[in-house]
Amino acid sequence: MAQKPSIPKGTRDFSPIEVSKRNYIFSIIKNNFERYGYQPIETPSFENSETLMGKYGEEGDRLIFKILNSGNYLDKVAAEELQDVNYKKLTAKISEKALRYDLTVPFARYVVQHQNDIEFPFKRYQMQPVWRADRPQKGRFREFYQCDADVVGSKSLWQEIELVQLYDAVFSDLGLQGATIKINNRKILSGIAEVIGAKDKLIDFTVALDKLDKIGEDGVKKEMTEKGISAQAIEKVQPLFHFTGSTGEKIQKLKTLLADSQEGLKGIEELEFICNHIATLGLRDSAFDLDVTLARGLNYYTGAIFEVAAPPTVSMGSIGGGGRYDDLTGIFGLKDMSGVGISFGLDRIYLVLEELNLFPETVINSTRALFINYGEKEALYAMQAIEKLRRSGLKVELYPDAIKVGKQFAYADKRNIPYAVIVGETEMNQNQFALKNLSTGEQTLVDFDGLQSRLS
Repeated sequence: MAQKPSIPKGTRDFSPIEVSKRNYIFSIIKNNFERYGYQPIETPSFENSETLMGKYGEEGDRLIFKILNSGNYLDKVAAEELQDVNYKKLTAKISEKALRYDLTVPFARYVVQHQNDIEFPFKRYQMQPVWRADRPQKGRFREFYQCDADVVGSKSLWQEIELVQLYDAVFSDLGLQGATIKINNRKILSGIAEVIGAKDKLIDFTVALDKLDKIGEDGVKKEMTEKGISAQAIEKVQPLFHFTGSTGEKIQKLKTLLADSQEGLKGIEELEFICNHIATLGLRDSAFDLDVTLARGLNYYTGAIFEVAAPPTVSMGSIGGGGRYDDLTGIFGLKDMSGVGISFGLDRIYLVLEELNLFPETVINSTRALFINYGEKEALYAMQAIEKLRRSGLKVELYPDAIKVGKQFAYADKRNIPYAVIVGETEMNQNQFALKNLSTGEQTLVDFDGLQSRLS
C-alpha cells in the first residue's frame, strides 16, 4: 500500500472556504492600502543570499531557508572542507540563493535597483508569502503571508501617524475591536542602553527586553546576564519591567531616565510628536499604547517601532509590526533614504477572526444555484441560461453528469448551494425554469427574467 503523502511541518493546504476567508482579509487590507495612496509591487520568492544575510541579526540569519545550488552543489567544496564541519563557510559555497525572510529587505533592494524609475517619496504595498525556518506552533508557520505598506524618501513623522491610522482602519473594517497598537522608539532603547552602561550590548539588551511578555522578568534578567550585561546595569533597568501610567506619564518618566542621553531624548521627542497627534486625531476601534519594552529583534529599525497585539480575549502573539529605518537602502549603496513601514500578519489575523467568529456569512457564499442535469437536451437548454446568468455576474453551475437526481441534490446540499434549477421537458416546452429553494423546499416556476431576478 502506497504511503499517504504529507506536507512539510509549518506549511498548510487551504480548503475553498479557507481561501475565501483569506481573500476577504486580503481584499480589505488591499482596499485600505490603495485608499491611503500605496502602490502595489511584487518581488521574487527567492533572492541572492547576500541580499538577505546579515540584515536580521544573528537569530534572523539562522531562520533563513537556504536553497542548494543546482546540479552538483558540492562541486566548489574541497574534501578537507567537508571534514571541517564549518557550516557557515560551507553554506556560502553550496547555496547562493535563499527564500525571502520578509518583504522589507527585498523592497529596499527593489528601491535601489529601480531608483531612476521611482518617484519619491515612494509609497508601496506588497502582499506575498515569506518563509522562516522557525519551530512551528499556534500562529507561527514556516510559510506565511505578509501584507506590507512602506514609504521611502521622507523623514516626516506624519508617515508614522498615517500608518497607525492605517492599522486602525483595517482592523475596523474587519470588525476587529480591541487590538492594541504598541509603539516605542529605537533611539529610546539606545539611550537606555547608554545610561545603564550597556551601550556595547545594545542588540543583546533589546532582544532580551523584547521577550518580557513571553519569558517574564526573571527570564529577561537571566538572558541579559548570560549575554554579559552586568548586574548593576540590570538593576538600573529594573523600572522598565513595571512601567505603568498614561502615555504622558510614561514620557515624563523617560525624560527623567534619559536626561543624560541626547539620542534617548531625540527618541522621546519623536515619540511625543506621534502620540500627541494620535490622541488629537483619535482612532476608531484600536487602542494605542506606549510600550518601552517593545524592541523587535531586527537590526535595521532606527526610530519608531510598532507592534500590534490581538484583543486580550484571544490567545495570540502579535498580528502586525513595523517601524522606521533611516538607512536600510544604504546597505545596497543608496544612502540617506529614510523609510517607515508596517506589516499585517494575515495568518494570525485569520485565526483571530475565526476564534471571534467575525467572518461574515457572505464570505463563503459561492455558487448561487445548481442546474440539475437530466440529459443532453436539458443540459444544453440549461447551459444557454447559465451563460447569460454568468455574464450578469451570477455564480451558477450545471451538474456535469446526468446521474440520479437525489445525488445531485445531495451534492448541492454539501456545497451549501441555496438553490437548484430544474429543467425537464415541461419547462423547456414552456421556456421556463423550476427554481427550488433548498432551505425551505419551496419551488417556483419562472421565466428567465424571473430566474435572474430571484438569484440576484
